[in-house]
Amino acid sequence: MNERARIRAGDPVAFGQLFDQCARSVYNHAFRLTGNWSTAEDVVALTFLEAWRLRAKVDLDGGSLRPWLLGIATNAARNTARAARRHEGAIARLPRDEVMPDFADELVGRIDDTERLAAAREALAALRRSEREVFALCVWAGLDYAGAAQALGIPVGTVRSRLARARRKLQKLTQTPLLMKNREPRLGCGQVEGGRTPAARPTQEETR
Repeated sequence: MNERARIRAGDPVAFGQLFDQCARSVYNHAFRLTGNWSTAEDVVALTFLEAWRLRAKVDLDGGSLRPWLLGIATNAARNTARAARRHEGAIARLPRDEVMPDFADELVGRIDDTERLAAAREALAALRRSEREVFALCVWAGLDYAGAAQALGIPVGTVRSRLARARRKLQKLTQTPLLMKNREPRLGCGQVEGGRTPAARPTQEETR
């Protein structure tokens, strides 16, 4: 029985192996989308809980389940961001003397290249969410067009056009080598060619 069949059947050993193989990649993707160490950890937990819930929908045919997990993580990051905005809105409505200081952002200081991440996220914030997600999957997570399309549930052509728009906008906004030096992914190759330097790599990411 192959990995997909075992995951679909709810084999706990297979799911544990999937976590060991992909948790770092999911965490890195979540951190790049959220910019927050603690939030990224929450997204990882939510991703694998949702993957377990959706296991019966896994296709028996196919390769790595990494694009599927990154797609779930992207949705989890969206939901977490919406919840955070609602929380911030509620806090903003409290009397000023009742607002407690938030020290969560200090955790990001544990990342060596926080300044580069901040610069990258500032530029990426000018993109539409759909463009930002495609950029994160293709450039930072190293998925090819087909993998990103699978992760987001959209056509390959849409991935191409969104990534092209993201690159054009970023070229106008910044000259940061971190964002612009990655090569274009090819159809059918599981990686972006050439070395890529993610804005944050707290653990060594593995690509399957």
